[in-house]
Amino acid sequence: MAKINTNTLKTMRRLFSGIVGLTMLLTGCASPSQENSSRLDLIKKRNELICGVSGKIPGFSFLESDGNYQGLDVDICKAFAAAIIGDPERIQYRPLTAAERFTAIKTGEIDLLSRNTTFTLSRDSSGGNGLSFAPVVFHDGQGLMVKKSSGIDSLDDLANKSICVGSGTTTEQNINDAFESASLPYNPIKYQDLNQVVAGYLQGRCSAMTSDRSQLAAARSGFKNPKDHIILGNVLSKEPLAPASDGQDQKLSDAMRWVIFALISAEEQGITQSNIQEKFQLAKNNPQLKQLRRFLGIDGGLGEKINLSNDFVVKVISATGNYGEIYERHLGQTSEVPIPRGLNELYNKGGVHISPPFN
Repeated sequence: MAKINTNTLKTMRRLFSGIVGLTMLLTGCASPSQENSSRLDLIKKRNELICGVSGKIPGFSFLESDGNYQGLDVDICKAFAAAIIGDPERIQYRPLTAAERFTAIKTGEIDLLSRNTTFTLSRDSSGGNGLSFAPVVFHDGQGLMVKKSSGIDSLDDLANKSICVGSGTTTEQNINDAFESASLPYNPIKYQDLNQVVAGYLQGRCSAMTSDRSQLAAARSGFKNPKDHIILGNVLSKEPLAPASDGQDQKLSDAMRWVIFALISAEEQGITQSNIQEKFQLAKNNPQLKQLRRFLGIDGGLGEKINLSNDFVVKVISATGNYGEIYERHLGQTSEVPIPRGLNELYNKGGVHISPPFN
Protein backbone atom coordinates (compact mmCIF):
# COMPACT_ATOMS: atom_id res chain seq x y z
CA MET A 1 0.00 0.00 0.00
CA ALA A 2 1.35 3.48 -0.96
CA LYS A 3 2.43 5.82 1.83
CA ILE A 4 0.60 9.12 2.35
CA ASN A 5 2.96 12.05 2.89
CA THR A 6 2.60 14.39 5.85
CA ASN A 7 1.18 17.36 3.89
CA THR A 8 -1.46 15.22 2.25
CA LEU A 9 -2.45 13.79 5.65
CA LYS A 10 -2.81 17.30 7.13
CA THR A 11 -4.93 18.39 4.19
CA MET A 12 -7.22 15.37 4.61
CA ARG A 13 -7.61 16.09 8.33
CA ARG A 14 -8.53 19.73 7.67
CA LEU A 15 -11.05 18.62 5.03
CA PHE A 16 -12.58 16.07 7.38
CA SER A 17 -12.83 18.64 10.20
CA GLY A 18 -14.54 21.05 7.84
CA ILE A 19 -17.11 18.46 6.81
CA VAL A 20 -17.84 17.60 10.46
CA GLY A 21 -18.20 21.28 11.35
CA LEU A 22 -20.54 21.92 8.44
CA THR A 23 -22.64 18.89 9.37
CA MET A 24 -22.94 20.11 12.97
CA LEU A 25 -23.88 23.58 11.78
CA LEU A 26 -26.58 22.24 9.45
CA THR A 27 -27.89 19.92 12.16
CA GLY A 28 -27.99 22.77 14.63
CA CYS A 29 -29.91 24.91 12.17
CA ALA A 30 -32.43 22.14 11.52
CA SER A 31 -33.14 21.32 15.17
CA PRO A 32 -35.29 24.33 16.13
CA SER A 33 -37.76 23.71 13.30
CA GLN A 34 -38.02 20.08 14.36
CA GLU A 35 -38.52 21.03 17.98
CA ASN A 36 -41.15 23.64 17.11
CA SER A 37 -43.14 21.33 14.84
CA SER A 38 -46.39 20.22 16.43
CA ARG A 39 -49.26 17.87 15.76
CA LEU A 40 -51.42 20.96 16.21
CA ASP A 41 -49.98 22.43 13.00
CA LEU A 42 -50.52 19.15 11.18
CA ILE A 43 -54.18 19.03 12.23
CA LYS A 44 -54.72 22.55 10.92
CA LYS A 45 -52.96 21.76 7.64
CA ARG A 46 -54.90 18.51 7.19
CA ASN A 47 -58.14 20.30 8.18
CA GLU A 48 -59.25 17.19 10.02
CA LEU A 49 -58.77 15.78 13.50
CA ILE A 50 -57.98 12.08 14.00
CA CYS A 51 -59.43 11.25 17.40
CA GLY A 52 -58.91 7.92 19.16
CA VAL A 53 -62.03 6.59 20.92
CA SER A 54 -63.43 3.33 22.21
CA GLY A 55 -66.62 3.24 20.17
CA LYS A 56 -68.08 0.53 22.39
CA ILE A 57 -69.13 2.35 25.56
CA PRO A 58 -72.65 3.85 25.55
CA GLY A 59 -72.69 7.32 27.06
CA PHE A 60 -69.00 7.88 26.36
CA SER A 61 -68.22 6.77 22.80
CA PHE A 62 -70.50 4.44 20.93
CA LEU A 63 -71.03 3.77 17.23
CA GLU A 64 -74.77 4.10 16.63
CA SER A 65 -76.73 2.15 14.01
CA ASP A 66 -76.75 5.23 11.76
CA GLY A 67 -72.96 5.16 11.59
CA ASN A 68 -72.42 8.17 13.86
CA TYR A 69 -70.40 8.20 17.06
CA GLN A 70 -72.11 9.57 20.17
CA GLY A 71 -71.07 10.16 23.78
CA LEU A 72 -69.20 12.40 26.18
CA ASP A 73 -65.78 11.43 24.82
CA VAL A 74 -67.03 12.06 21.28
CA ASP A 75 -68.23 15.56 22.18
CA ILE A 76 -64.79 16.25 23.67
CA CYS A 77 -63.32 15.34 20.25
CA LYS A 78 -65.80 17.77 18.68
CA ALA A 79 -64.77 20.52 21.09
CA PHE A 80 -61.11 20.02 20.12
CA ALA A 81 -61.96 20.07 16.40
CA ALA A 82 -64.05 23.23 16.78
CA ALA A 83 -61.20 24.98 18.59
CA ILE A 84 -58.36 23.84 16.32
CA ILE A 85 -59.91 23.89 12.83
CA GLY A 86 -63.24 25.64 13.42
CA ASP A 87 -65.44 22.69 12.43
CA PRO A 88 -66.68 20.08 14.96
CA GLU A 89 -67.62 17.65 12.21
CA ARG A 90 -64.23 17.38 10.52
CA ILE A 91 -63.17 14.39 12.60
CA GLN A 92 -61.97 10.93 11.72
CA TYR A 93 -62.81 8.66 14.65
CA ARG A 94 -60.41 5.79 15.24
CA PRO A 95 -61.81 3.01 17.48
CA LEU A 96 -59.06 1.54 19.66
CA THR A 97 -58.78 -1.19 22.27
CA ALA A 98 -57.12 -0.45 25.60
CA ALA A 99 -54.01 -2.29 24.42
CA GLU A 100 -53.79 -0.25 21.19
CA ARG A 101 -54.45 3.27 22.46
CA PHE A 102 -51.01 4.43 23.67
CA THR A 103 -49.17 2.93 20.72
CA ALA A 104 -51.55 4.78 18.42
CA ILE A 105 -50.43 8.09 19.96
CA LYS A 106 -46.73 7.30 19.80
CA THR A 107 -46.82 6.05 16.20
CA GLY A 108 -48.86 9.04 15.05
CA GLU A 109 -51.85 6.93 14.01
CA ILE A 110 -54.06 9.39 15.91
CA ASP A 111 -53.67 13.05 16.87
CA LEU A 112 -55.05 12.64 20.36
CA LEU A 113 -56.97 10.23 22.56
CA SER A 114 -60.43 10.77 24.04
CA ARG A 115 -61.09 7.28 25.31
CA ASN A 116 -62.05 6.88 29.00
CA THR A 117 -58.36 6.70 29.96
CA THR A 118 -57.22 6.96 33.58
CA PHE A 119 -54.70 9.70 34.35
CA THR A 120 -51.81 8.04 36.26
CA LEU A 121 -48.20 8.89 37.08
CA SER A 122 -46.71 6.09 34.99
CA ARG A 123 -48.75 7.07 31.94
CA ASP A 124 -48.06 10.80 32.32
CA SER A 125 -44.32 10.57 33.00
CA SER A 126 -41.46 10.57 30.48
CA GLY A 127 -40.20 7.39 32.15
CA GLY A 128 -43.55 5.71 31.53
CA ASN A 129 -45.88 6.06 28.56
CA GLY A 130 -44.76 9.65 27.99
CA LEU A 131 -48.27 11.08 27.56
CA SER A 132 -49.62 14.51 28.36
CA PHE A 133 -53.07 14.52 29.94
CA ALA A 134 -55.66 17.24 29.58
CA PRO A 135 -57.86 18.07 32.60
CA VAL A 136 -60.09 15.29 33.88
CA VAL A 137 -63.44 15.09 32.06
CA PHE A 138 -64.98 12.35 34.21
CA HIS A 139 -64.15 11.37 37.78
CA ASP A 140 -64.86 7.68 38.19
CA GLY A 141 -64.06 4.70 40.39
CA GLN A 142 -63.69 1.01 39.72
CA GLY A 143 -66.54 -1.28 40.72
CA LEU A 144 -67.94 -4.78 40.41
CA MET A 145 -71.16 -6.01 38.81
CA VAL A 146 -72.86 -9.29 39.66
CA LYS A 147 -76.14 -11.01 38.91
CA LYS A 148 -78.74 -10.09 41.51
CA SER A 149 -79.62 -13.78 41.90
CA SER A 150 -76.01 -14.66 42.85
CA GLY A 151 -76.40 -13.59 46.48
CA ILE A 152 -73.08 -11.73 46.26
CA ASP A 153 -73.20 -8.49 48.24
CA SER A 154 -69.58 -7.45 48.70
CA LEU A 155 -65.95 -8.09 47.79
CA ASP A 156 -65.65 -10.75 50.52
CA ASP A 157 -68.33 -12.85 48.83
CA LEU A 158 -66.14 -13.12 45.72
CA ALA A 159 -63.35 -15.07 47.44
CA ASN A 160 -62.20 -18.01 45.26
CA LYS A 161 -64.51 -16.92 42.44
CA SER A 162 -63.73 -15.90 38.86
CA ILE A 163 -63.85 -12.25 37.79
CA CYS A 164 -63.91 -11.01 34.18
CA VAL A 165 -61.50 -8.12 33.61
CA GLY A 166 -59.91 -6.23 30.72
CA SER A 167 -56.19 -6.90 30.29
CA GLY A 168 -53.59 -4.17 29.92
CA THR A 169 -55.61 -1.68 31.97
CA THR A 170 -55.43 -0.08 35.41
CA THR A 171 -58.57 -2.13 36.08
CA GLU A 172 -56.54 -5.33 36.01
CA GLN A 173 -53.98 -3.95 38.45
CA ASN A 174 -56.61 -2.48 40.78
CA ILE A 175 -58.63 -5.67 41.13
CA ASN A 176 -55.47 -7.59 41.94
CA ASP A 177 -54.43 -4.95 44.52
CA ALA A 178 -57.89 -5.02 46.13
CA PHE A 179 -57.96 -8.80 46.55
CA GLU A 180 -54.36 -8.99 47.73
CA SER A 181 -55.01 -6.22 50.26
CA ALA A 182 -58.02 -8.14 51.59
CA SER A 183 -56.04 -11.43 51.52
CA LEU A 184 -58.67 -12.96 49.28
CA PRO A 185 -57.86 -15.48 46.52
CA TYR A 186 -59.63 -15.05 43.17
CA ASN A 187 -59.33 -16.13 39.54
CA PRO A 188 -59.02 -13.36 36.91
CA ILE A 189 -60.48 -14.13 33.48
CA LYS A 190 -58.78 -11.66 31.11
CA TYR A 191 -60.13 -10.20 27.87
CA GLN A 192 -58.84 -7.64 25.37
CA ASP A 193 -61.77 -5.21 25.44
CA LEU A 194 -64.97 -4.36 27.31
CA ASN A 195 -67.29 -6.15 24.89
CA GLN A 196 -65.41 -9.40 25.50
CA VAL A 197 -65.53 -8.81 29.25
CA VAL A 198 -69.31 -8.30 29.05
CA ALA A 199 -69.77 -11.38 26.86
CA GLY A 200 -67.77 -13.53 29.27
CA TYR A 201 -69.81 -12.27 32.20
CA LEU A 202 -73.18 -12.84 30.50
CA GLN A 203 -72.11 -16.31 29.37
CA GLY A 204 -71.44 -17.25 32.99
CA ARG A 205 -67.67 -17.60 32.65
CA CYS A 206 -67.21 -15.49 35.78
CA SER A 207 -69.19 -14.58 38.89
CA ALA A 208 -68.54 -10.86 38.46
CA MET A 209 -67.17 -8.36 35.99
CA THR A 210 -65.07 -5.37 36.96
CA SER A 211 -64.51 -2.04 35.26
CA ASP A 212 -65.02 1.65 35.93
CA ARG A 213 -68.45 2.10 37.49
CA SER A 214 -69.47 4.30 34.55
CA GLN A 215 -68.60 1.49 32.13
CA LEU A 216 -70.53 -1.01 34.23
CA ALA A 217 -73.60 1.25 34.09
CA ALA A 218 -73.11 1.71 30.34
CA ALA A 219 -72.80 -2.04 29.77
CA ARG A 220 -75.84 -2.84 31.94
CA SER A 221 -77.98 -0.38 29.96
CA GLY A 222 -77.65 -2.70 26.96
CA PHE A 223 -78.57 -5.91 28.79
CA LYS A 224 -81.87 -7.65 28.02
CA ASN A 225 -82.89 -7.37 31.70
CA PRO A 226 -80.74 -4.62 33.28
CA LYS A 227 -82.50 -4.88 36.65
CA ASP A 228 -81.23 -8.45 37.03
CA HIS A 229 -77.71 -7.08 37.58
CA ILE A 230 -76.39 -4.93 40.42
CA ILE A 231 -73.26 -2.83 40.87
CA LEU A 232 -71.78 -3.53 44.29
CA GLY A 233 -71.12 -0.71 46.74
CA ASN A 234 -67.37 -1.41 46.80
CA VAL A 235 -65.36 1.35 45.08
CA LEU A 236 -61.92 -0.09 44.42
CA SER A 237 -60.04 2.92 43.10
CA LYS A 238 -59.96 6.49 41.89
CA GLU A 239 -60.29 6.67 38.11
CA PRO A 240 -59.85 10.24 36.82
CA LEU A 241 -60.54 9.90 33.09
CA ALA A 242 -58.92 12.42 30.76
CA PRO A 243 -57.98 12.99 27.11
CA ALA A 244 -54.30 12.50 26.27
CA SER A 245 -51.70 13.35 23.64
CA ASP A 246 -47.97 12.87 23.05
CA GLY A 247 -46.08 14.26 26.04
CA GLN A 248 -43.43 15.85 23.81
CA ASP A 249 -45.95 18.11 22.06
CA GLN A 250 -46.38 21.18 24.26
CA LYS A 251 -48.42 23.17 21.72
CA LEU A 252 -51.08 20.50 21.31
CA SER A 253 -51.29 19.75 25.03
CA ASP A 254 -51.69 23.47 25.84
CA ALA A 255 -54.56 23.78 23.37
CA MET A 256 -56.29 20.66 24.71
CA ARG A 257 -55.91 21.77 28.32
CA TRP A 258 -57.58 25.13 27.78
CA VAL A 259 -60.37 23.76 25.61
CA ILE A 260 -61.44 21.55 28.55
CA PHE A 261 -61.14 24.48 30.95
CA ALA A 262 -63.27 26.54 28.54
CA LEU A 263 -66.06 23.96 28.76
CA ILE A 264 -65.95 24.07 32.57
CA SER A 265 -65.59 27.84 32.82
CA ALA A 266 -68.53 28.37 30.46
CA GLU A 267 -70.74 26.31 32.77
CA GLU A 268 -69.46 28.29 35.76
CA GLN A 269 -70.52 31.51 34.01
CA GLY A 270 -73.87 30.23 32.73
CA ILE A 271 -72.76 30.42 29.09
CA THR A 272 -74.58 27.82 26.99
CA GLN A 273 -74.89 26.68 23.41
CA SER A 274 -78.15 28.61 23.10
CA ASN A 275 -76.93 31.92 24.58
CA ILE A 276 -73.28 32.05 23.45
CA GLN A 277 -73.95 34.51 20.62
CA GLU A 278 -76.02 36.72 22.93
CA LYS A 279 -73.20 36.68 25.50
CA PHE A 280 -70.69 37.54 22.79
CA GLN A 281 -72.69 40.56 21.64
CA LEU A 282 -73.19 41.66 25.25
CA ALA A 283 -69.43 41.54 25.87
CA LYS A 284 -68.69 43.24 22.55
CA ASN A 285 -71.02 46.15 23.36
CA ASN A 286 -69.83 46.61 26.96
CA PRO A 287 -66.11 47.41 27.40
CA GLN A 288 -66.51 47.25 31.18
CA LEU A 289 -67.16 43.47 31.05
CA LYS A 290 -63.43 42.83 30.94
CA GLN A 291 -63.40 39.23 32.20
CA LEU A 292 -66.12 38.14 29.78
CA ARG A 293 -64.41 39.95 26.89
CA ARG A 294 -61.15 38.10 27.59
CA PHE A 295 -62.94 34.76 27.88
CA LEU A 296 -64.76 35.18 24.58
CA GLY A 297 -61.70 36.43 22.72
CA ILE A 298 -62.62 40.09 22.25
CA ASP A 299 -59.70 41.36 24.33
CA GLY A 300 -56.44 39.92 25.60
CA GLY A 301 -55.36 37.73 22.69
CA LEU A 302 -55.53 34.62 24.88
CA GLY A 303 -56.21 32.23 22.01
CA GLU A 304 -53.03 33.29 20.24
CA LYS A 305 -51.02 32.31 23.31
CA ILE A 306 -52.08 28.68 22.83
CA ASN A 307 -51.94 28.76 19.02
CA LEU A 308 -55.71 28.94 18.56
CA SER A 309 -57.95 31.71 17.27
CA ASN A 310 -58.85 34.28 19.92
CA ASP A 311 -62.54 33.34 19.65
CA PHE A 312 -61.89 29.61 20.17
CA VAL A 313 -64.21 29.55 23.21
CA VAL A 314 -67.10 30.86 21.11
CA LYS A 315 -66.45 28.14 18.51
CA VAL A 316 -66.30 25.41 21.16
CA ILE A 317 -69.46 26.36 23.05
CA SER A 318 -71.36 26.93 19.79
CA ALA A 319 -70.41 23.39 18.75
CA THR A 320 -70.97 21.37 21.92
CA GLY A 321 -72.36 23.53 24.69
CA ASN A 322 -70.63 23.75 28.06
CA TYR A 323 -69.45 20.78 30.14
CA GLY A 324 -72.78 20.48 31.97
CA GLU A 325 -74.68 20.36 28.69
CA ILE A 326 -72.41 17.62 27.36
CA TYR A 327 -72.84 15.63 30.57
CA GLU A 328 -76.63 16.03 30.60
CA ARG A 329 -76.91 15.04 26.95
CA HIS A 330 -75.11 11.72 27.37
CA LEU A 331 -75.20 10.82 31.08
CA GLY A 332 -78.09 12.87 32.49
CA GLN A 333 -81.23 11.45 34.08
CA THR A 334 -83.12 11.32 30.78
CA SER A 335 -80.23 9.74 28.86
CA GLU A 336 -79.83 6.04 28.08
CA VAL A 337 -76.99 5.81 30.62
CA PRO A 338 -78.06 7.94 33.59
CA ILE A 339 -75.19 8.48 36.02
CA PRO A 340 -75.53 11.01 38.88
CA ARG A 341 -72.97 13.80 38.44
CA GLY A 342 -71.51 13.48 41.94
CA LEU A 343 -67.84 14.50 41.78
CA ASN A 344 -68.42 15.67 38.21
CA GLU A 345 -70.44 18.66 39.41
CA LEU A 346 -68.83 22.08 39.53
CA TYR A 347 -66.77 22.88 42.63
CA ASN A 348 -69.49 25.23 43.94
CA LYS A 349 -72.14 22.51 43.68
CA GLY A 350 -70.33 19.80 45.61
CA GLY A 351 -68.16 18.46 42.81
CA VAL A 352 -64.50 18.94 41.90
CA HIS A 353 -64.60 20.53 38.44
CA ILE A 354 -63.07 24.01 38.42
CA SER A 355 -61.33 26.16 35.83
CA PRO A 356 -58.32 28.42 36.37
CA PRO A 357 -58.83 32.08 35.38
CA PHE A 358 -58.73 33.08 31.72
CA ASN A 359 -56.21 35.91 32.21
